[in-house]
Amino acid sequence: MNDRIYLGGGGAEQNEPQSLLLKQANRHGIIAGATGTGKTVTLQIMAEGFSNAGVPVFCADVKGDLSGIAKAGSETFKLHEAFMSRVRKIGFDTYTYHDVPAVFWDVFADQGHAVRATVAEMGPTLLARLLDLNETQEGVLTVAFEYADDENLLLLDFKDLQKLLIHLGEKEVRDDVSLRYGNIAPASLGAIQRDLLRLEREGAERFFGEPALDLFDLIRTAADGRGIVNVLDATELINSPKLYSTFLLWLLSELFEQLPEIGDPDKPKLVFFFDEAHLLFKDAPKALIEKIEQVVRLIRSKGVGIYFVTQNPRDIPDSVLAQLGNRIQHALRAYTPSERKSVHAAAESFRPNPAFDTEQVITELGTGEALVSTLDEKSAPSMVQRTLIRPPSSQLGPITAGERTAMMKASPVAHRYDEPVDRESAYERLLAKEEAAAREAERLARQEESARHELEKKKARRRPSSRRQTVSEAAVKTAVRQVARDVARYVMRGILGSMKRK
Repeated sequence: MNDRIYLGGGGAEQNEPQSLLLKQANRHGIIAGATGTGKTVTLQIMAEGFSNAGVPVFCADVKGDLSGIAKAGSETFKLHEAFMSRVRKIGFDTYTYHDVPAVFWDVFADQGHAVRATVAEMGPTLLARLLDLNETQEGVLTVAFEYADDENLLLLDFKDLQKLLIHLGEKEVRDDVSLRYGNIAPASLGAIQRDLLRLEREGAERFFGEPALDLFDLIRTAADGRGIVNVLDATELINSPKLYSTFLLWLLSELFEQLPEIGDPDKPKLVFFFDEAHLLFKDAPKALIEKIEQVVRLIRSKGVGIYFVTQNPRDIPDSVLAQLGNRIQHALRAYTPSERKSVHAAAESFRPNPAFDTEQVITELGTGEALVSTLDEKSAPSMVQRTLIRPPSSQLGPITAGERTAMMKASPVAHRYDEPVDRESAYERLLAKEEAAAREAERLARQEESARHELEKKKARRRPSSRRQTVSEAAVKTAVRQVARDVARYVMRGILGSMKRK
């Protein structure tokens, strides 16, 4: 049955094949259930099925045990006999152990190839969510992005954005930008800078930069035609829930923006598993939820199937949940009134089966059992079936560090993303402007100082000699004047006297 993925055995004897039609796989789905009920194994066997059908897959490995998908299972495995027993019970006659072609990714570049995006690609809306900004601060961030676009300032990494905010904090620049785009408050700039610093301490700066992820590297098939399963190691990333959810949301948004319309294909172009999906919607503003709803609704026409993996279907807004046509529900607990409401809501989402009480069975399911309902040829939900999920063909549990390293070296994207590239961008251009301004200021200062000295010299040359005299100079002058007066009197007496004698 090359047109479908085998999930397990249902019916009264649990040997009736339960499958997911490939042509309906882009109608999205959900894998739900309490912790320890088998959600990760269900994700693994579905990823195997899609890969075998030639469909690439992207999935996040939150617990660290999904890496085993890259290695074949073994008869020496401790659960081999249990697997064989289940295979016989569900009538899975073609079951064999085999590996799956896989590529490992890691935002922090420790357990996989580096995954990066530029600040510009992330955009102000998602970045505001990541920084937990309020509406006013998000508006200031949006103005910063607009200013960067208009001034041809590339925003590639954290230091570009930090330098831009410092630049906008200068009074002359801020006043000019406020007139052109709207008011920018220094307090908002400071708040954004502080949030960037917090995010930087969490290691998020390693996600921003180049070379940025080429989304088409996620849509690859191996030489034998099987789809490559892209495993994002999220064991460390999940410790920063907002970075984790924002990154995956960015990835979905980029797929939506870049992939062409293909209508309803015979099989998906890519299947995307979103583990810990509740993090995507937690504390999300209404505008963001509406954006997610739009992406989920429209991205299926681009051949992408999205499967949310979460503990409770109520973690997902009704507007999004209504678009998930393929449903796999593992066991839920019902110890509290709230949990009983969750069980009732989950049961109501299935097409009833007269053979059992769906609400009751949800609480009775064992590990590896699930209620399964998928879309049929006419896109109608099938009657819910209590299903024993098939065992995985790949290894259950993680591979070793050495095996991971060897697989990364043989990866089709080996060495393409491992080394960061730091080309000229906003930081370098603004720094060059600052240095040029500093040099010009220094030149003007020297020019001013030179002019001041020259002016002082000119004043000194024009200044008259001092009229003040010393005490000795004054005494001499007085004596000279006295002698002059005595001589004058003597001469006058002589003249007058001779006149009288005549």
